Amino acid sequence: MVQKYRKRCRRYDIVGEAHCLTFSCFNRLPLLSRERCCRWMLDAIQLGRRQGKFDLWAYVIMPEHVHLVLLPHQGVKISEILTTVKQSVSKRAILWLRENAPGFLSRLADVQPNGKQSYRFWQRGGGYDRNLRSIGDIFEKVAYTHNNPVRRGLVATAEAWPWSSCHAWETGEDTPIPIDRKSLPTLMPDDVTRYAP
Repeated sequence: MVQKYRKRCRRYDIVGEAHCLTFSCFNRLPLLSRERCCRWMLDAIQLGRRQGKFDLWAYVIMPEHVHLVLLPHQGVKISEILTTVKQSVSKRAILWLRENAPGFLSRLADVQPNGKQSYRFWQRGGGYDRNLRSIGDIFEKVAYTHNNPVRRGLVATAEAWPWSSCHAWETGEDTPIPIDRKSLPTLMPDDVTRYAP
């Protein structure tokens, strides 16, 4: 029997460094293609903010993955943030499926190496975590995050995607959830057009 080993995501919890996080749905299924799931995801991000775990600078909820650009608060580890954000969505989704679409649960069945079976909303592992060490890195990831739906051909403009912080950045309105503009470092005038979200 050939065992497959997943490469572990290394995390560098360095005080004052922002992060770009990416995590995917189980087996890359488009589990976030329903409005209810996107709303659960927004609720979970808000929960992390309300608990004082991070400042949120950008996000996008794609049908099968999520990107977050954030600044962890001092003493908060990325693993704590991911647990807060992912766990509540997973619990709500599994409960909803048990009550409303039990036949779909088999698509989320995951048999672990020890033989135990569970249902997974999220892909195993921590996803992708990149430390952002410069202001340019931060703004590049904010722009990348907002343009994800455009690159995928889901919308013509980033502002048109309802499940992202792009509209909030463009209008100054904190909808559908607040973002933390005040803590975002400022660019030099020459950089504004290059990295504008």
